[in-house]
Amino acid sequence: MSSPYLSAGLARRTESLTSSAIRDLLALTARDDVISLAGGLPATDLIPVNRIAAAAESVLRSPDAVQYCATPGHRTLRSAIAARETLARGGMPVSADTVVATHGSQQALTLLAQALIDPGAVVVVDEPAYTGALQVFSIAEAQVESIPITDTGMDTEELERRLKAGLRPAVVHTVANFHNPRGVTMSDQRRRHLAVLADRYGFWVIEDDPYGEIFFGTTESGIDAPPLPIACHSDRVIRLSSASKILAPTLRVGWFVAPPGVCGAVELLKQGADLCGSSMTQLMAAEMLADTSWLAAHLAVLRREYSSRATALTSALAAEFGSRLTVSRPAGGMFAWAAFEDGTDTGELLPVALDHGVAFVPGAAFASAAQYRHSLRLSFAGSTPAVLADAVRRLGTAHAALTRVR
Repeated sequence: MSSPYLSAGLARRTESLTSSAIRDLLALTARDDVISLAGGLPATDLIPVNRIAAAAESVLRSPDAVQYCATPGHRTLRSAIAARETLARGGMPVSADTVVATHGSQQALTLLAQALIDPGAVVVVDEPAYTGALQVFSIAEAQVESIPITDTGMDTEELERRLKAGLRPAVVHTVANFHNPRGVTMSDQRRRHLAVLADRYGFWVIEDDPYGEIFFGTTESGIDAPPLPIACHSDRVIRLSSASKILAPTLRVGWFVAPPGVCGAVELLKQGADLCGSSMTQLMAAEMLADTSWLAAHLAVLRREYSSRATALTSALAAEFGSRLTVSRPAGGMFAWAAFEDGTDTGELLPVALDHGVAFVPGAAFASAAQYRHSLRLSFAGSTPAVLADAVRRLGTAHAALTRVR
């Protein structure tokens, strides 16, 4: 018997939606026999579980922890973030009123896209690009334009040429520190140049910075830490960050810092999305972020351990593949970027690698250009040096097997 009701339909915007290649891959690599270098997961063994438990016990003594909080976030957390953001900007004051706390930085990016991007508007991204950003801009029905990145970040000279030729973006999105997936850091010169272009052409810059605290190598400026944020050079810059990479993903505490008008627009959108975040996890994050002596010691451990793991991975890759593989030398963050020089298609290599018990993300997941089909992103953060060495041996065996078939 046919129903008298029309079949349920979906909104037009869902027609172009695709799942993240990385999230799909994580589902495939859940097997115990697979060493995953695919996901950007922080090391479970380095998450400060005892300090998190202490923070939970502490904040639960306050009724605030189990009640609703303001839509832009608990004032205690916003103040702690403002203090750290002031430090990141070299002492340039940041007000808590310009901070909005979100359910992870991905929600921040989603809400900002709703506030800043009309359907059909142009958004400029890095090439290769963070896949989570590509998903967000697809849902926003934006016209995405890519600008290549080099060893010193987004090619702002190319961006300027495109702007002079008539490109008019509403937003430019970039991961300036320890880029995902390329691992590079934008130079101070290019940060200043991008800020000048934003002021001249009137677009917003979204400076996505989840990895900026995890530095362990020398940058082109000759110091360990990245250059000052792009936001130091223009009022048209919105900075995103998160507690996920330095504390724990399960807290789901992210944030952005923006001019009051942007904060106000996002607050209205957030009211329609979730009313507010978790008072409990926000207060826990606030306590840990404000405990500056403990946090400094914790970050020192993260930087030392991630540095050791990055070295272990890149050294093993060099020993296993030699000149057949060009590998980036991470100065921070969680990723190494590599490219085969022998014509290997990493999309073809991946299923063979999974059969041999190791996973990575092919370069094609981050860009459509043919040049990236020989590339791959490898995350070193979640495995010990011994496990990373084993992973590279498995990858070498898989590569040899693919080569024999070809």
